[in-house]
Amino acid sequence: MLRAASGDFCLPGAVEYQPLHSDVRDWLDNKRTPFSAFHDPLGQITTRDLPCPYVAVNFLPQDVTRLNGPTRQIPGTQHSRTRIPSLTEEPEWMRLSTVCPAPAGAIMVRDVRAWHGGTPNISSAVRAIPNLEFYAPWFREPIVPGITYGDYKTLSDRAQRMVRHCVVDSSETLLTGPTLRAP
Repeated sequence: MLRAASGDFCLPGAVEYQPLHSDVRDWLDNKRTPFSAFHDPLGQITTRDLPCPYVAVNFLPQDVTRLNGPTRQIPGTQHSRTRIPSLTEEPEWMRLSTVCPAPAGAIMVRDVRAWHGGTPNISSAVRAIPNLEFYAPWFREPIVPGITYGDYKTLSDRAQRMVRHCVVDSSETLLTGPTLRAP
């Protein structure tokens, strides 16, 4: 089931590293983590102890090289309970752990719990990575709708089943930008 469609980009001249991060957190409260669903009231189990709750499928519309801001992906960290290192603490091997070269048209499938971050884009071109995120069959979180009802109706039956939880009701307007609020 589709969770979200989004992505990122890295502009030419972006010379800083993005701090390492994970795309999922355990639930703390509705204000700090409104989209997180997993909560162990005893504090013994985290999402890092579970099978992968959802994946991000990154689409590479251009060649990804060491010059145009490749993603660095830190292997094995999807189960780590260690604090993610800051940019100043990050060891060199992590800075060099990039997913490149990768040809245009390739996809990168990521466990969203794993640590990752962007790298500098010292090329003269934008590096874009649109993505789709898909839930494991057993996992759900609150979803902010991202598809209009009209667009939904143009999809195949199979696609409609996959995105059914991401659709705005036919009587509502799709909210975007700063008006977007957590459920």
